[in-house]
Amino acid sequence: MSIKIKSPTFPESVADGTVANWLKKEGENVNQDEVIAEIETDKVVLEVLAQSDGIITKIIKSEGEVVSSAEVIGEFSESNDSSSTPSDKKEKIKKTNDKANKPTSKKIGPAAKKIISEENIDPKEIKASGKDERITKADVINHLESDKKEPRNISNEKIVSNSDRLEKRVPMSRLRSTIAKRLVSVKQNTAMLTTFNEVDMLPIKELRSKYGAEFEKEHEVKLGFMGFFVIAAVQALKKFPVVNASIDGDDIVYHGFQDIGVAVSTERGLVVPIIKDADTKSLPEIEKAILSYSDKARNGKLSIEDMQGGTFTISNGGIFGSLLSTPILNAPQTAILGMHAIQDRPVAINGEISIRPMMYLAMSYDHRLLDGKEAVTFLVSIKEQLESPERLLLNL
Repeated sequence: MSIKIKSPTFPESVADGTVANWLKKEGENVNQDEVIAEIETDKVVLEVLAQSDGIITKIIKSEGEVVSSAEVIGEFSESNDSSSTPSDKKEKIKKTNDKANKPTSKKIGPAAKKIISEENIDPKEIKASGKDERITKADVINHLESDKKEPRNISNEKIVSNSDRLEKRVPMSRLRSTIAKRLVSVKQNTAMLTTFNEVDMLPIKELRSKYGAEFEKEHEVKLGFMGFFVIAAVQALKKFPVVNASIDGDDIVYHGFQDIGVAVSTERGLVVPIIKDADTKSLPEIEKAILSYSDKARNGKLSIEDMQGGTFTISNGGIFGSLLSTPILNAPQTAILGMHAIQDRPVAINGEISIRPMMYLAMSYDHRLLDGKEAVTFLVSIKEQLESPERLLLNL
């Protein structure tokens, strides 16, 4: 029975997608609920799952082609192993091992033959190094390793050779292209300005050192730095509602909730999952949400819903060693907070020089809506809360 393979049903905010890659080729077996292809949209990568056991019979949309919601991208033939008799199953097993038993002029050692049978390899594809073209165990292992190292063929990839100077031209991924367009749009359509400050992280570090192990044991999640920044941002946003607002045409939209975006870097690009209603969450709940989103982002499992909305964003370039930067706004939001690396520096404390773990903070904001006074005071509020963690508990 032939079954059509369709792209996922896209949300209303997604017009179309691109076939990122096929994990299965024509003629390959698939199991029910196995991922057979990936569709990349402007925001996330969506998986195409097999509806039942079967064999891929036809790939209609190749890698790199644009597809619409629920469009047919291929076909597969459904199989029904439950109706197979024992003799049928033995025949299938025999066919599976046919490759290992194909006639070949090459001699095969016992250990090599065992691996060839288990891995279902055609002996003709293996480069023999033994005497009289004898395939050794090492030859089989080298063949398997070379298959793993072979890079995936990217659709429309072009290799340009000029003597010994090689260049590779690869189409920009849909996600990377969307990020590029959004960043350029922000620079062109906002009056972006950045203000800086620094925060003494010693109180937070001492708190983590003192209660970190107990916190992890009780809540099954590590006590990180980001949770403190999220709570400090929530409290500051309540004091300065204009920072939590956005511009829509000629209107200012004030949001009565704090949805905090946490920027996460992945192999495909930067994504910003949203901690919804962060003002109603405790520190352990925020830490668990951050960990969950980070894992999902790196595994390509984020959904459209995970990244929709957001009234304020926090980006942590410090994990890569950044000492100071100017983060770019995440439109249509009014401001974004940039965290950086913690570095021991000499500072004046009560008239004396002391070495403290310091972090530079940067807040970029849309000057069309925020004046310098609000932006600077907002950043100072975050600094004061982090340097006196008790303020976080007292909502000061």
